[in-house]
Amino acid sequence: MTQRISHWIDGKSWAGVADRTGEVFDPATGEVRARVDFAGGGQVDEAVAAAARAFPGWRDTSLAARSRVLFRFRELLTERKDELAAIITAEHGKVLSDAAGEIARAIENVEYACGAPQMLKGGFSENASTGVDVYSIAQPLGVVGVISPFNFPAMVPLWFVPNALACGNTVVLKPSEKDPSASLFIAELFAEAGLPDGALNVLHGDKVAVDGLLTHPVVKAISFVGSTPIARYVYETATAHGKRVQALGGAKNHMVVLPDADLDLAADAAVSAGFGSAGERCMAVSVVVAVDPVGDELVSKIASRMGSLTVGDGRSPESEMGPLVTAAHRDRVQSYVEAGVSAGASLVVDGRSVSVPGGGFWLGPTLFDRVRTDMSIYTDEIFGPVLSVVRAGSYDDALALVNANAYGNGTAIFTNDGRAARRFQNEVEVGMVGLNVPIPVPVGYYSFGGWKDSLFGDSHAYGPEGFHFFTRTKVITSRWPDPSQGGVNLGFPRNS
Repeated sequence: MTQRISHWIDGKSWAGVADRTGEVFDPATGEVRARVDFAGGGQVDEAVAAAARAFPGWRDTSLAARSRVLFRFRELLTERKDELAAIITAEHGKVLSDAAGEIARAIENVEYACGAPQMLKGGFSENASTGVDVYSIAQPLGVVGVISPFNFPAMVPLWFVPNALACGNTVVLKPSEKDPSASLFIAELFAEAGLPDGALNVLHGDKVAVDGLLTHPVVKAISFVGSTPIARYVYETATAHGKRVQALGGAKNHMVVLPDADLDLAADAAVSAGFGSAGERCMAVSVVVAVDPVGDELVSKIASRMGSLTVGDGRSPESEMGPLVTAAHRDRVQSYVEAGVSAGASLVVDGRSVSVPGGGFWLGPTLFDRVRTDMSIYTDEIFGPVLSVVRAGSYDDALALVNANAYGNGTAIFTNDGRAARRFQNEVEVGMVGLNVPIPVPVGYYSFGGWKDSLFGDSHAYGPEGFHFFTRTKVITSRWPDPSQGGVNLGFPRNS
């Protein structure tokens, strides 16, 4: 019998009957492993109502008590991380070591959220005017929505949910319908950690559920990660309905390799950052910019490393790269390989030839050389194991190439020249920069987010900006006058 995956509303699994469902696949075999309930408007209303009921009590829960819940959740997540990694691999396809790395980065964000008492301190000015004190407090927004993508089913929800809860908000989480079980596992751990019923709810589904959150009058804010077209839609729709929005979009991350770089290290980095998680990362390197005269040698080194990669079921310890998440996504990525060939790019390594027994959604690591900027393999976010090499004549040409791109999520430069690295970090128009670091994902006490078409809204994810996003400031002016003082004064108040 096929497993049923349903919503988590008001501290328990939803007991209703869904009008619509979707299939959840095992990407390594191609088999349907479960059916997931899709939320309609009624379930959206149920989840939001549960969060709204829980909000007053959770808002008024002390910072100490909130932090204890987060600390306990962190302990439970650490104890059971292997179970969660297995869930991620079974539904997403990434290898177990990659799933474990995702959870480790998620735990960093939980640990940061445990410091809520420090982060939520306000300001105080005693005797700002004679006998008058002025102080500020950070208060939660209310019910907030989190919409997360398929590629990091544990880490991305935990970019937002811990900070939102630490600030005193209640949450409705809508994970990807492609790999929904990780979010339920997280919700159950929060319940075990002592989070009140309704403070975290999980809704499964598609655009119906998303639009329900974007337009619901009770939802105060939306956090989103996904492709740029959908991020733009989320931002425009939710802000039109009066919500605060942080919508993180797509990427086309460039790795610039200067002639003085260690080409062995650069080749290692290109392969690791290009093909880890089958390229299904918004921080994956998808373009290597080889600055003359290193192009031929660098391409040769990258290709030689690709030949030794083991593609297979993510549950096998020998596998280094797993399948893509669905057949439709595999077919889409494969169509870009075909488009690159048709456009005249040099296909150095063809991932279409990979063969893994037992079915599944497979495409091997693919390398193109001499890619032009008008080709779709360059302009589009492919989100798969396709790496394009573009040749540049100089550092200035490489910098101009990166800055001309519509995306501004992540970038890297490989060089042994400190002056070039310093110039690059200053001049490049990208939100996250790696200097000899191919995937510059910030640690939990900084914040994650790009520029240009990679971000809609003013706030990045997690870290200090996460706490700022999930709170609003209230300023109080206080005076305790002598009862003998008084009198009417219609003039504008002045400090004295």
